[in-house]
Amino acid sequence: MKFSSTALSTLSAAALGFLALGIASTPAGAAATTTTFAVTANVAANCSISATGMAFGSYTGTLINTTSSTITVQCTNTTPYTVGLNAGLATGATTSNRSMTGPGSALLNYGLFSDAARGSNFVTTTSTNGNGAAQQITVYGSVPAGQFVTPGAYTDTITATVTY
Repeated sequence: MKFSSTALSTLSAAALGFLALGIASTPAGAAATTTTFAVTANVAANCSISATGMAFGSYTGTLINTTSSTITVQCTNTTPYTVGLNAGLATGATTSNRSMTGPGSALLNYGLFSDAARGSNFVTTTSTNGNGAAQQITVYGSVPAGQFVTPGAYTDTITATVTY
């Protein structure tokens, strides 16, 4: 028995279609299996710190109580931290007796305080818990009256440290 080429093409297309349907269908009693996997993360305590500059302007021998610096601390949620200020770079400076150095190593005394009334020397903040958001701490500066020093530019550098 002979088939024409048209009959073979039609038969082949029908056979392929049938086979494709047969392969694509799912048997009635198909099985499935599952698994689980762990998803983990470790959140480390972390803090960052930055500060604005403090400029007293021109000193004429009278009290200057008009400037401050803002320290910004951002710590992970519930991370306890403290912020401390060092004595600065002037020879003999302490955290309660800071000095800016000027011409010929002349010193201009100043203070850093934790309150606007400038009654509490700023050394270290009390322990605070981070909340994930930036928190600001104001440091108030003061240059006492009655210092008669060599004219010129006076500078100091304070290091603010966050401990957590």
